[in-house]
Formats: sequence, structure tokens, C-alpha cells
Amino acid sequence: MRGPEERPAPPSPRARPRPVRSPCSVPCRLSCPSNGRARVELGAFEQIAAVLAVCVAAGAMALLLRQPLIVGLLAAGIAVGPEVLGLVEATSEIELLAKIGISLLLFVVGLKLDVRLVSKLGPVALATGLGQVIFTSVVGYFIAIGLGFDTVPALYIAVALTFSSTIIIVKLLTDKGELEDLHGRIALGFLIVQDIVVVLAMIVITASGDATGDLAGEVVGVVVRALLLLGAVVLFGRYLATPLTHVLARSSELLVLGAVTWAISLAAISILLGFSEEVGAFLAGMSLASTPYREALSGRLSTLRDFLLVFFFIELGTLFELSSAIEQLNAAVIFSLFVLIGNPIIVLIIMGLMGYRKKVSFKAGLTVAQISEFSLILVALGVTQGQIDNDVVGLVTAVGLFTISASTYLITNSDAIYTRIEPALRIFERKQPTASVDLDEEAPRPEYVVVGLGRFGSTVLQELVDSGDEVLGVDFNPRNVRSDAWVVPVIYGDAEDPDLASQIPLEQTRWVISTLRRLEPNLQLLSSLRRSGYQCRVAVAADDDDIAEELARAGADLVFRPLHEAASPLMDLVHGFDVPE
Repeated sequence: MRGPEERPAPPSPRARPRPVRSPCSVPCRLSCPSNGRARVELGAFEQIAAVLAVCVAAGAMALLLRQPLIVGLLAAGIAVGPEVLGLVEATSEIELLAKIGISLLLFVVGLKLDVRLVSKLGPVALATGLGQVIFTSVVGYFIAIGLGFDTVPALYIAVALTFSSTIIIVKLLTDKGELEDLHGRIALGFLIVQDIVVVLAMIVITASGDATGDLAGEVVGVVVRALLLLGAVVLFGRYLATPLTHVLARSSELLVLGAVTWAISLAAISILLGFSEEVGAFLAGMSLASTPYREALSGRLSTLRDFLLVFFFIELGTLFELSSAIEQLNAAVIFSLFVLIGNPIIVLIIMGLMGYRKKVSFKAGLTVAQISEFSLILVALGVTQGQIDNDVVGLVTAVGLFTISASTYLITNSDAIYTRIEPALRIFERKQPTASVDLDEEAPRPEYVVVGLGRFGSTVLQELVDSGDEVLGVDFNPRNVRSDAWVVPVIYGDAEDPDLASQIPLEQTRWVISTLRRLEPNLQLLSSLRRSGYQCRVAVAADDDDIAEELARAGADLVFRPLHEAASPLMDLVHGFDVPE
């Protein structure tokens, strides 16, 4: 979950060894201790290179063993950290790259969020979010007391157990393609509720450690700053976002650069206002969600986002302290089982009472079956306030890694698990479930998609419209996208984008028609469509027979010649005049 603007450093930090100047005449990074053995001092660049190498090896091993990639990355973080190989510490460089990755992740989530759904999912998100926070904190407190913890440490542990990891949940649901499903939207809703709770918790901790702290004033200040930030984002999204992106879209590279700059800038402003970077990046994405470029931006940023998120998992792994986890293994296991089992059950109960079907409730409940990386921030803040000791930090760190690893398996295999335990879940569902939300009531459902809206493409699109067909246009030229001449939806898209198929609603599409006459874009479009698994037919344009044959071999169902097609009606007219009377 989220943290305040100043994140305290993890407890008991291990300082990086100061490089020792080599007595050699040649500059190098070898330190020569008194025992005479040379030891390599890794700089930031070498550390990142080593981290990436270990991540690739651990990720490949995880895939070979058919394990979730996130588990492999967490294992890599522990391996390169100070407890095992000692290749890296929790350095500022790793933390910076992790922050940028987190910001891009939440920015893309905001891009895909339909604001109309907020009012529909607000009640269930609020009830489930607050219900889970209250249940986990109360029960967690009594479990901690039962295990022999004093009152203040028990309170810290209980509150730390309530927060779920936005980054882990969004990453897993995105990889499964379930973020835009009903349970994914509900999960995102109660994560926002947890955002609010964690900010308030940080305020209470800070004020309680300061004799002159004004708790009421701090809360009012947070509310005012939040309203100002939200108001500024709404105004930007309503009046500036679309015209500004039209200008930037004249260059696809500039459009992506502008989007990344906006995401990181608003994340930085959010930190300055006392919130987390996730809040700012999420709002930045929401402000661009109404522009015609949101799907293209989402596709273009996915690779960069996934690369930078690697450093988040590395940073998380470097915080693990094996000795502390072993000392408190029994307590860590008990708290982990409570989070893995108790949190999903309370979500099942609340959503069942609100009339949701058991499968939706079950899959939404699994998303809270772990604690957040910001739970570590909370307990670290308690250490700086002198209210708890480092043992609590070690315990919460162990619970975090245990629950994140275990919930990764649960979410990844949620459908198979649901099938096995479905009979036992019937007690969490009403006899006649009443809750229903249409997530796609206003989404386009085209029968035909026309890619390329030049002269010929515009004619094809208009012919389909005149025939009464449901049509969607896709074009790379921002002027065509923003034109008022279209009577059907037109979105921004690049046929050479490998993720274009995931940006277009193709569920009910019969034909995708590309009027582009270059070979490479059409080959990329065919590859993207086939890789995505959609069964719609594809028609592509070609200028000569050689290109037509290559496109047919690549899987095109129909190859047409635009110039030939345009010339045929003219020749028919000309020949008509040659017919003797």
C-alpha cells in the first residue's frame, strides 16, 4: 500500500563498503584489504548488470519448473541481497528504478479505468475495503496479543496486516488479462480505500510520536491537499488532455515520452503533497483515459513497465533478513495463514451479503491474501518513532514475502482452485444473487475494423456504415483520429505495434480490413492478430502480386489490390461507351 512523502530507510541498514584506493598505478575497482586478497567493489552499473543476470536465470528456472515468474524474481532479489550473495544492497539506484516502474504500472491502470464505473462499484469497494481493514486489524491484534506481543507492537502488526499490495495484484491480474473483469475492478476499488487508510495511519503514527503534533490539523491538511490534487487532475483531463495529446501524437515517440513525463511528474507532485507515487501516477493515467490514445499508450508502455518492475521485486527481496525470519518463524507462519485464509473469507462474506456471485467474490477475495510492501514502511516508521523494535520489522518482512509468494500461486491458479472448492463456497452466495454490473455497456462492439483511414480506407469505412454495419476505425494519423467527419468511433493505433490487437475490442469482430499498402505493417498486423488468438478474418491490401503472395502465406484470408479495385468501375464505364448502339 502507500506511504507518506518521506519513507524511512529500512531498519538496520547495512552500509555499502567504502572503496579502498588501490596501490596499483592502473585505476581499478579492486580493494586490497590487509589479508592481501583482492575484492571487487561493484558500482551502480555493475550491480544492475549483476541483478539482471540473476533475474534472467531465476526467471528461466521458474518457467522451466512451471512456477510463477514473480516467485522467481522475489527469489532473485533475496539471492542478490545482503543475506545470500551480497551483490547489492537496498541502494538508491535500485529504489529509483523501482519507483519509476511502479509509477508506470499504476499509470497504465489509470489509463484503462472507465470513470463511469466508479459510481457503480463505489459501494462494494467501500464496504469491502473498510470491512476487510476492520476485520484484519481487530483479529490480527488479538492474535498478536495471544502470541505474547505487547500492546503497541501488537497494534503495529495488526495494522500492517491490513494492507494489500497494489503492485503485486495489478501485475498478476494484468498478466492474466483479468484486471478489467468485474472482480479486478472491485479489487482495484478496495485498494483505493486502503490507500486512504494507510495515509491516515501514517498521520496518526507521526502525530503520536510528536508531542506537539496536531492530529486534527494533519487530517484536515490531507483532505485539502487531496481535493486540490484531484481537482487539478479533473480540470486537466477535461480541458487540456485531448488537445495536448493531439499535438504530441504527431510523433509516436514524443507521445510516449510525454505520457511517461506526465506520469512521473504527477507522481512526484503526489509525494510532495504527502501521498505516494502510486496515487499521482494513477490519477495521471485517469486524466488521459478519455483521449483516443489511451490504448496505444498502454500497449507502448507495457514492455518498459515490465522491465522496470523487475527492480521493485529486487528491492523487496533485498529487505529480507533470514536470521530474523528464522527467529520468529512460528509467529510468521501463523500471521501468514491468517492473511491467506482470513482476508479472502471476510471479502467473500461481505460481497455475498451484497448479492455478488460466489466466483466473483472468491476471485476478488484472493487479491487481499497478502500484505503490502508498504506494511514494511509503516513498521519502519514505528521504529523511527521509538515505539517498536527491529524484531517487529523482521516479522512483518517475513510475513510479506511468505504471503506475496503464496498469493501469487493462488491468484495464478484461481480458476482451478475455484473448480475444486466450488461446493464449499455456496454458503457465501445468496440463493438468488442480485448484484450485477455491466462493464461494457457503452464499449464499441464492431463487426468490422478498418485499419488505415486514407482515401481508400475512408471509402471502405463509409460503405460499411451505409450498409448498417457496426464499424470501428483505426488510424495512425492524429488528424484523422480527431476529425469530426466520422459518425463511428475512431481510435489511434499503429499497425506496426505488436500489441495492437490487444488495444482493439475484437470479441465480436467478423473482419479486420487493412487498407495499408506497405508489406511490413500488414505482416505485423497479421502476426499480432493471430498471436492474440482472435478468430476474425483478415483482409489486407497489396500493390503487386509478389506482396500479395507473401501476405497470403502469412495468413491473410483475403488480399485485395486497391488501385485495381478503384480502376475496375472506371473501366466498366469506359467499356460501356464502346458498346455499339
